[in-house]
Amino acid sequence: MKEGGKILVVDPDRFTGETLKDWFKNTGHRFLFVDTGKKALELIESTEFEVVLSEFNLPGLSGFDLVRQVALNRPHLPVVIITAKYDSRTAIEVVRAGAYDFLTKPLEKTEVHRTLEEAIQSSRSAANLVTIGSEKGLGDSFHTADSLMGESRAMMDVYKALGRLSATPVTVLIEGETGTGKELIARALFQYGHRSHRPFITVNCAAIPENLLESELFGHEKGAFTGAVTTRVGKFEQAHNATLFLDEIGDMDLSLQAKMLRVLQEKRFYRVGGTTEILVDVRIIAATHRDLQSMVAAGTFREDLYYRLNVAQIFLPPLRERIGDIPILARYFLERYSRETGFPMVGISESALKKLEEGSWPGNVRQLQNVIRKAILNARGYSIDEANIELLMRDQSRPVESSFDEALKSIFTNHPGDAHRAFLEKYESQLFKAAMKLTGNNLSKASELLGLSRFTLREKLKTYDAVGHESSASRSTEP
Repeated sequence: MKEGGKILVVDPDRFTGETLKDWFKNTGHRFLFVDTGKKALELIESTEFEVVLSEFNLPGLSGFDLVRQVALNRPHLPVVIITAKYDSRTAIEVVRAGAYDFLTKPLEKTEVHRTLEEAIQSSRSAANLVTIGSEKGLGDSFHTADSLMGESRAMMDVYKALGRLSATPVTVLIEGETGTGKELIARALFQYGHRSHRPFITVNCAAIPENLLESELFGHEKGAFTGAVTTRVGKFEQAHNATLFLDEIGDMDLSLQAKMLRVLQEKRFYRVGGTTEILVDVRIIAATHRDLQSMVAAGTFREDLYYRLNVAQIFLPPLRERIGDIPILARYFLERYSRETGFPMVGISESALKKLEEGSWPGNVRQLQNVIRKAILNARGYSIDEANIELLMRDQSRPVESSFDEALKSIFTNHPGDAHRAFLEKYESQLFKAAMKLTGNNLSKASELLGLSRFTLREKLKTYDAVGHESSASRSTEP
């Protein structure tokens, strides 16, 4: 995690606090510990936290009541419930009452780390307001707001679409190239919408292995598969009466698209391994950098799901189609990153701005951000001139190493229509095998190194026929 979070731990068991302090002593997380729900509510009123991690069975005010009070008074503050004594119904009811997640004791370090990271990101996404920016200064709000910048006709169309769609419950599909700001649009739709008082749950469909995405979205029952030692509530249940942002929806496997379609149509689903239908009311916002219409024509994305997602659409134009916005964006990033890095505010010459306008910007706004941030660091207090920008843009346009280029060419040639899967299999398997080799085939250490749960790593290793557990040290892990 880039920056540690401020976490309130509510548990009368001192062992929980000692364990967390030991696990996360080098992460930058700041923990505050109390032993009752009443003390927790008092602190939440006077102190800003990003996550609450609470035992369910508390003396006095219960964990369930704590969840309901926080959901009522601080709806964007994630509460993660932990307990050793529970049943499946308890886990379901506490999440539906507003808990972000439900973990069982004894706690597992990688699972707690992943949950805290997701919860902190969710908390920050909800707290950082998205504003419709201008070239004016940021004032004192620069650290709590992200801005959608630009005055071009294309961006005006985006602003008008936001105004029309934010207050309605319709499903919205956001399309645009990588780096155009699709997540900002999703957050703006949420923050100006009718469910802004409820949580904003995000899932990156491209970042989760296909065999785990179904469980992540819909949850699973205890014993549904190897490693499912408890019932787990999925993101759809977490987002009941709230907003669910499905990023990179175009990367979802065809087999899972059918279940997604049923949820959108009927607002009900089954957990993995479950026999009971679960009804939910979720506002869906989806985003993709892929051309879904072409994918529909190629048979890699369901046509019926496409039309269910595309009830309303917002298209974010690439930066090369809104060149006139580049000076506005550049000055905005100059002021923002000068403040954030503590460097003195510097100017930028007209010739430097002209050089920026001449760029092709395949990485769009995100690439421009990176160039401006580096320019501030390189300027050392002096004005940014054309030479500074030209050097940075040349660095960013350097070709990928030829060996990697050749590997990509081979994948595209030998796996047409299936290049994404082939790429993941080739390089992800090498990453996992290298992590196992580096840690002496210790699954726990390798999963911690990769930032994955033991279960995720074990399943992926099985898929790629690599080393599956600590006792397999005799097997080769050469990438």
